[in-house]
Amino acid sequence: MSGTAPGPRLRVALFGSPAFALASLDALAERHRLELVVAQPDKRAGRGMRRSSPPTVERARALGVPVLQPARLKGNEEIAERLQGFDAAVTAAYGKILPAQLLRVPRHGFLNVHASLLPAYRGAAPVQWALIRGEHETGITIMQTEAGLDTGPIRLQRRQPIAPDVTAPELLGTLAELGARALLEALDLLADDHLPCEPQDDARASHAPMLTKEDGRIRWDDPADAVYARHRGVAGWPGSTFVLDAETVKVPALRPAARGPLDATGSTPPGTVLAIEEGAVRVACGAGAIELEQVQSAGRRALPARDWANGRRVRPGVRLG
Repeated sequence: MSGTAPGPRLRVALFGSPAFALASLDALAERHRLELVVAQPDKRAGRGMRRSSPPTVERARALGVPVLQPARLKGNEEIAERLQGFDAAVTAAYGKILPAQLLRVPRHGFLNVHASLLPAYRGAAPVQWALIRGEHETGITIMQTEAGLDTGPIRLQRRQPIAPDVTAPELLGTLAELGARALLEALDLLADDHLPCEPQDDARASHAPMLTKEDGRIRWDDPADAVYARHRGVAGWPGSTFVLDAETVKVPALRPAARGPLDATGSTPPGTVLAIEEGAVRVACGAGAIELEQVQSAGRRALPARDWANGRRVRPGVRLG
């Protein structure tokens, strides 16, 4: 926090849908006058295709905050009218690019709570790609929202180390809390006209597109550390997978193998099962090896990797993927 006394209570709106936005929503409701929450429309999901509301909608209703769930923002006069007289609006994982004319309606525009140290990892999945690419640090950027994709000026940043075994859902939770604290600090500075505004260096930008199912496929040719990094990055969705006998097999849990005589060598094809042990199935990578801890065949429950291997008659020498 800034160490200064809290500024005035501002009239604010939150644009956000997933659980990542809840900490910011709660912080705004407690510290400021949160008068509107805008979220994605309800969706049908699950076996029964039951309609479910985004987490922010459920929280806003519980707090008595008005909610709008427009299918489109472009040309939506109701949203613009509702934002008249607001001091600021906040986006937190809203999932849509806002029209330029809407960004000018609140007095201080829109601030975005973004889960990376911009200009690094612009896009929909910054936490996941930071893990996949083996970063050791990430953070939160409070950015002035522009019409482009995460290109606006940086208003405030806070850093967060990445623990060696943290998964994407765990890191998202940590950054959601850090983002809420950074947001309140930024709003206090904004109210006093002391919030910095620094343009991003586009030459240093990197991108974090939305994940696909293919991103979860285990790359056995990669070093073991990279396989584990990808596993942590896709842990929430789509999860780690490989193919065996034309079947896509899920891997809920894996770990890097301890160094030992069964590590892969240059003569061992990546993806080869090296050993079936009490607690894991050891598999060769491009360098080193990983140990599958849990494996889940299609339509089945997850099993300890050794039980799965025994049931599928997987033996050392079988090549996965």
